[in-house]
Amino acid sequence: MNLQERHLLVDLIRNQRWAALATQGPDGPEASWVAYAAEAGFSGFLLHLSTLASHTRNLLAHPRAGLAISAPEQAEIDPQTLARVTIQGDVGIIPKNSEYYQDAVRHYQARLPGSLPRFEFTDFLLLRLTPIKARFVGGFARAYTLDAAALRATAQAID
Repeated sequence: MNLQERHLLVDLIRNQRWAALATQGPDGPEASWVAYAAEAGFSGFLLHLSTLASHTRNLLAHPRAGLAISAPEQAEIDPQTLARVTIQGDVGIIPKNSEYYQDAVRHYQARLPGSLPRFEFTDFLLLRLTPIKARFVGGFARAYTLDAAALRATAQAID
């Protein structure tokens, strides 16, 4: 992956806040849309989700998921050429009594200020997707698979 493609990947993840979440449901795969906040160095992706949602219940039963992020579609551009990344990882709850929880909340709310009221709702959990691997497509015939270390290194190289 060249430097331009590394920038494209990092900018894609940092500039978007909305992603498709793939989970394993009781009857098979399910996809939904969620807001996310990437942690520094892409070491994790924070999700603030309601336990009333099937995707959250799916994650609690099967804590592995995929997060798909795409450049915005434009009418004049072939969608097959859009930059996109799918990040596969393990998902865990960040306990409210953990040392990390308040830092994670501040980070999430700074990225998604509209989320502040939802942190008062008792049915919401703060979750963290820890990447295992990522599949980045920088456009037609420009695809790369990165393990978690390579994803972190790419983010850190662009900082």
